Amino acid sequence: MQSKLTLEIITPKKIALKEEIMSVTAPTVEGIITILPHHVRLFSLLKEGVVVAKKEDEEELFGIGGGYIETDGRRVHLLVSSAYGQDELDEAAVKKAQEQAQKLLAESKTIQERHHALGLLRRSLIEAKLLSLRAKKPHVLR
Repeated sequence: MQSKLTLEIITPKKIALKEEIMSVTAPTVEGIITILPHHVRLFSLLKEGVVVAKKEDEEELFGIGGGYIETDGRRVHLLVSSAYGQDELDEAAVKKAQEQAQKLLAESKTIQERHHALGLLRRSLIEAKLLSLRAKKPHVLR
């Protein structure tokens, strides 16, 4: 029998995921890491990006905001500012959000407006990447 990890993705508003998985891949500030069962203890900063939770025969994709990842080799906790699953996104809405963020960025007059627009643009780019990955990978691995 193969070992598994318990993964929890936690936001300030909800527990986005709590499942048994085979591995998790996440974007840290140092680069992308993959955690397998029996991983050494780890605590690291996460950056915005895509998390891949691999089960036995499928993968689940999540877009996340920045936060932290912690593991003891049996459990993995992602404490993040936001998390949304691959099936929560609408392609037309993502494209519209990206266009609006680019327009806001072009029209921004203050540093605060520019930071806000850049944040919106980063999120829309992560959502577009998540949609692209979802289109390329079927839910069931072969």
